[in-house]
Amino acid sequence: MNAKPGRSRQPNEAQCARTVLMVRPATFCANPETLATNAFQHVVKASAGAMLRAAQAEFDAAAEALAAAGVEVVVAAADAAAETPDALFPNNWFSTHADGRLVLYPMAVPNRRRERRPEMLAALAAQHGWEIAQTLDLSGLEQRGQIVEGTGSLVFDRAARLAYASRSARTHEEAVNVACAALGYEPVLFNAHDQAGREVYHTNVLMAVGPTIAVLASSMIAPGAGLRRVFDALDQSEKQLLDISAEQVAEFAGNLLFLDGGAQGPLVAVSRRAWASLTRAQRVLLEQHARPVLCGVETIEHLGGGGIRCMLAEIFLPRR
Repeated sequence: MNAKPGRSRQPNEAQCARTVLMVRPATFCANPETLATNAFQHVVKASAGAMLRAAQAEFDAAAEALAAAGVEVVVAAADAAAETPDALFPNNWFSTHADGRLVLYPMAVPNRRRERRPEMLAALAAQHGWEIAQTLDLSGLEQRGQIVEGTGSLVFDRAARLAYASRSARTHEEAVNVACAALGYEPVLFNAHDQAGREVYHTNVLMAVGPTIAVLASSMIAPGAGLRRVFDALDQSEKQLLDISAEQVAEFAGNLLFLDGGAQGPLVAVSRRAWASLTRAQRVLLEQHARPVLCGVETIEHLGGGGIRCMLAEIFLPRR
């Protein structure tokens, strides 16, 4: 069932998910279809088998570390026949919400569009007792050339009903506005560029929002109304700011995800590479808000151009 745009029926959502879905890769390499927009990707000379084995080993270790930290980790297998080298980044093609809504997003390139598998989510929902009350399918926006790639493009402050979005070739303002209107979120749009002047392709490489803290590379956001709007929104939502540098963003220090660790308390998934880039003061500040869970995903970061946050699709669906 396709939902019509309108105010979300569930204005009060927890910021952190207790459950995440991870998709174990069946193929892996630097995706040739996204190289033009993702400056974090690198092409290396290695066999396809070696790259896949390295990515799978990092994936398995990350899933185990998060599960040991108290997160419910659901692992699904990628469709090997689909030839989707970025399938281990499922957060881009769907999001879930506490009102039972499943959202499917428009993707920029053909092989990423093949990652969308709502039938897989339906099967997992039946297996785990998740309730999908409605499906909002925004993939038709692709026909208009309008793209918004899930929680890569949209960094949600679920409690404050804000959606931060950095405009890019993979985050179009028109598509952001459609998604936000449908879900009942207020868009906070801005422009951001790296030190080479390239636009930041996904918002979640420079920003992460937790219940009480926000990680942000403010120096990468163009000065003016957009940056002021971001600061105003963070102030109004009473988030403490951990400001990181463009150099730290290049080490994936902005690509974090705050999660609910159950009895073990709030945690933040962060890569070892990102953690090593933080100063002692930044680590202390982050630890005051969440317990870091370090994941070694260097191969995935270097070749795939996505980090641990991109590997985690949050499940907010209610239980039956």
